[in-house]
Amino acid sequence: MRRSVKNTALASILFAGALLAVAVTVQAQQPEKVPRIGFLGAASASALAERLDAFRLSLHELGYTEGKNITVEYRYADGWGERIPKLAAELVALKPDVIVTYQTPSVQALKNASATIPIVFTMLSFPVENGIVASFAQPGGNATGLTVLSEELNGKRLELLKEIVPHLTRVAVLSNPTNPTQPLEWKAIQASAQNLGLKLQPFEVRTAKDFDGAFQGVLRERAQALIALAEAVFSENLNHIAQFAAKNKLPSSYEGNESMAAGILMSYGPSHRNNFRRAAVYVDKILKGAKPADLPVEQPATFELLINLKTAKQIGLTIPANVLARADRVIK
Repeated sequence: MRRSVKNTALASILFAGALLAVAVTVQAQQPEKVPRIGFLGAASASALAERLDAFRLSLHELGYTEGKNITVEYRYADGWGERIPKLAAELVALKPDVIVTYQTPSVQALKNASATIPIVFTMLSFPVENGIVASFAQPGGNATGLTVLSEELNGKRLELLKEIVPHLTRVAVLSNPTNPTQPLEWKAIQASAQNLGLKLQPFEVRTAKDFDGAFQGVLRERAQALIALAEAVFSENLNHIAQFAAKNKLPSSYEGNESMAAGILMSYGPSHRNNFRRAAVYVDKILKGAKPADLPVEQPATFELLINLKTAKQIGLTIPANVLARADRVIK
């Protein structure tokens, strides 16, 4: 009888040990959860290629390799703003750990789709005024990231155009009123224009279909220069804008390296590449447990002045030496 009890006890111990070993083995064999990032682009993949390269490089430097220990789900609106809410809903449905985007309509669409999934924005104007964050120091909510201070930059772009073209009095401004930041930017740029003695001529472009009508208006009003407020529909159609400006001998200004490649005359603003690199740092912090509400919004510390001398030559314009001396990059 005693031997039977001992055998039973021993068998129970061995069985329990076997179960424990199996549990440990199964647990060891279960793959670790791979973090998932969503990316919502208002423009196309090709228009954002340089920025995304910088983002991926920064992620890699932080220890993340796409397809290995992190996955990224991409959605692009290709410059069509009406597509953004649907794409935002698609990304939210995938339940990513964090979503990266830029521009106010995209952030608003994501916040409407989810009040909990962390959002990192890379280039945002007026985030407080548009209700994206409570303040730069304490964003609150589920969104944080980097601002571009466009309310100041557009004024600087006008100032630079005036330096390049001293007789300048009339400047055509392309804007998209469906983007909630554009009316705020328009108000700020008007104040700068008054200080410089410039008359601004507004032309609305909601979609690519509106460019021809806007361009006819620019010619009709005899504008002497052309500036576009930062917006996806313009980023997606930079070649079209640059070709029109060059054909009609209009000095043009936008933002970012992409505008130089398209043939825009001048760009001034924070580095898009740097902003997207910094966005990866925010992503890393969030994946490690930080809350967007507690991560302060970062303002740009440096700005780039880019001049396209090939375009200047094409439109018969000589760039003053003092402007060239301040340029961070000159396209020859």
